[in-house]
Amino acid sequence: MGGVTVRDARATPADRLWIQSVYRDYLDDLNPGTGIFPQLPEVGHREPDQIAHWFGDPNTYPLVIVRGAEAAGFACVLRAQSSAAQPRIDYRMAEFFVARSRRRLGVGATAAQLILSRFAGRWEITEYLRNEGAVNFWRRVVAGYTRGAYQERIVNGEVHQVFDSAKPRPA
Repeated sequence: MGGVTVRDARATPADRLWIQSVYRDYLDDLNPGTGIFPQLPEVGHREPDQIAHWFGDPNTYPLVIVRGAEAAGFACVLRAQSSAAQPRIDYRMAEFFVARSRRRLGVGATAAQLILSRFAGRWEITEYLRNEGAVNFWRRVVAGYTRGAYQERIVNGEVHQVFDSAKPRPA
């Protein structure tokens, strides 16, 4: 068995290969039943291009979620670029995936909490409203992690949770 940990996927080539091996499963889960996201292979959105971007961008943190000694999922944290048009956001959860065989075991929730604590700051997490599983997961994780100290809004078919992981959470 073993606990859940999160490690930098850039540390070993095997982690990148594992992410590439499950990336199609992740895409299939993004918008279940619609087949609309994303349309591959669009220029710049082919799977190898996307993964290469994660590993080459200094503002992107590709992570592997590990349960025991085995890879169980991946996440990609994006350091947000500041702009006057948006309230300050430090980090965005750009990608988050747990392999189907590892779901409903607490792996995703534990990994999410580890990631939020590792990257302390103001977060925005976004899900497609039609992806009910993702919306329910993130509502549960964010509400538990922040003890309710977050804002949520729905804009253009997306659910956005905004909160600060650096602030002490109310008891």
